[in-house]
Amino acid sequence: MDKEITDKLQAKAAALFGGAGQRLFFAPGRVNLIGEHIDYNGGHVLPCALTLGTYGAAKRRQDRRLRFYSMNMPEAGVIETDLDSLESRPVHGWAAYPAGAVWAFMQHGFVPETGFDLAVYGTVPDKSGLSSSASLEVLTGTVLCHLFGFDCGPAAAARLGQEAENRYVGVQCGIMDQFASAMGKKDQAILLDCASLAYRYVPVRLGDAQLVIVNSNKPHELSDSAYNDRRRECERALADLKKHCSIDALCQLTPEEFQKAADVIEDPICRRRAEHAVFEEARTLAAAAALESGDIRKFGQLMAESHISLRDQYEVSCRELDILVEEALSIRSTVGARMTGGGFGGCTVNIVQKDAVPYFTETVGRHYHERTGLRAAFYIAGIGEGAREIV
Repeated sequence: MDKEITDKLQAKAAALFGGAGQRLFFAPGRVNLIGEHIDYNGGHVLPCALTLGTYGAAKRRQDRRLRFYSMNMPEAGVIETDLDSLESRPVHGWAAYPAGAVWAFMQHGFVPETGFDLAVYGTVPDKSGLSSSASLEVLTGTVLCHLFGFDCGPAAAARLGQEAENRYVGVQCGIMDQFASAMGKKDQAILLDCASLAYRYVPVRLGDAQLVIVNSNKPHELSDSAYNDRRRECERALADLKKHCSIDALCQLTPEEFQKAADVIEDPICRRRAEHAVFEEARTLAAAAALESGDIRKFGQLMAESHISLRDQYEVSCRELDILVEEALSIRSTVGARMTGGGFGGCTVNIVQKDAVPYFTETVGRHYHERTGLRAAFYIAGIGEGAREIV
């Protein structure tokens, strides 16, 4: 934990809300190592929790008021509501995420006895695709469980965080982001079956390599229309395939089965979308096996193949992300690189030899600026634990 951050956060919370006695919490952001745009196609994903995330200082109140403050957005000031108004007068802006988490808990019988004050500071860049929103939702769920003694495990907190985003905030996300934030383990990824929520931990032993996340600083703006178009295209492909195959989701097909049946998908665009989903599922399972056997080179190769498919078959990359991946892979010390997250901006995830990280950041950053006019940001990230109280 970063003591400088927690000290500043506690001091700010005391100045805003009065007194001491705040309890400290942390919920990580996440990066998906591989398995993109297949969560809603019945596939597997392979995320891990990051050492970047959201810190919170929280304290119970004597009344039913809820007060939220973000050190990242001081211009918004303290946002206030109360336990009785969450549904009738919804909160908007950044505070919709913690307010939505409280609302979701209450919908399932976890009703706080009093309100509380919560001040937060996030180290996950906004609109980067590293799930700052899920981190904030899971943080709030963790605060609720500890402040009020709710018997709610991390998996349930993840599901309630997803419900908050779906039903309160109004974003139809899957479970992966909240699950990784709540359930993360140090130096391990989570192979999560999005159809059944069955999961297992996969060790990430990078040896003399390092995880490097590069923010394109083209804001991660996955437009509703583009995201919904991809989902509809996959649904049309599935409908065509179901006339000939006994399946409930695209990712139930192996690549060999798909290639035999692909011609029954009438629309060529829908066929490309389905091809990505089927082959990405196979890549994700192969990537988990590569990590388990310690074959980082194979894992890196699968990352690069994933990016090509997202760029060409699923068409959710963009020029900026493609340039970052191209520049990364032009460096011999790069093991693997790909876009991560929804696409159309945001970040790439890279595995780079540790001794070459300074050269990597300087060279990729310089070439990216020359080619786009934008400045990339680099995060030397560790794989950390899931949400917890800091004691």
